[in-house]
Amino acid sequence: MLSEDLYFKAFVFPDLCTRSYLVVLIHKPYQQLSFARAGDDKWTWLPLNSFYSDCMYMDGLLYALTVFGEIDAVDLTASTVTMKVIMNKTRTSIIGFNSCYIISALWGDLLQVWRSFRVPENKDTTEVTVQKVDLEAKELVKTKSLSNHILFLGHNNSLCIRADDHPQLKANHAYFTDDRRPTIPLKYIPRDIVAVDLENSRRKEITSQNWSYVWPPPTWITPNLTKMNLAFSN
Repeated sequence: MLSEDLYFKAFVFPDLCTRSYLVVLIHKPYQQLSFARAGDDKWTWLPLNSFYSDCMYMDGLLYALTVFGEIDAVDLTASTVTMKVIMNKTRTSIIGFNSCYIISALWGDLLQVWRSFRVPENKDTTEVTVQKVDLEAKELVKTKSLSNHILFLGHNNSLCIRADDHPQLKANHAYFTDDRRPTIPLKYIPRDIVAVDLENSRRKEITSQNWSYVWPPPTWITPNLTKMNLAFSN
């Protein structure tokens, strides 16, 4: 599969600074970053660091999280791209933690979320660690409550939404869309699409395992970008 050999994640971000769009790749072989703006005829490689797991874009800055907990802020607005480390490494090993995410919470906090995969795995619970990023102290503060909010996490843009706007979903839950990196290429491993209660780590499958064995894995599809202009009016 192309995704196994070339890229780990792909993102489309609205760029309010230029009223255009930015595409970012976390790509192989060292999980580095490349980006392109609408109209570019080539990718711009950012050989500033490696082993990125997730990223988000806000106010001209690309915030990129490594598998060791380091957060880099990359300024893409100037003619010369610059990077600043805003959170130092918090881990020397990723044993037991296979997925990590960076999210801008709707109430203003910056979050790191870590998901643990144990072998053998408990079918009833999944360990998810949510931490608020204290940029002044360069520390992480654990929390088990997102109040009335919901997280969507996986091989896609990480997302935080209000539970009041989506009454069919459960508040203070994280919804995962098959984020187990080591198992994604394996045809006979069930898809891991679950909702996890962040208060007690209880998990619930939200899709049929019959569907989960479908091969190949779900495809990432780029929407019609002209329909994303609503993002500029918010």
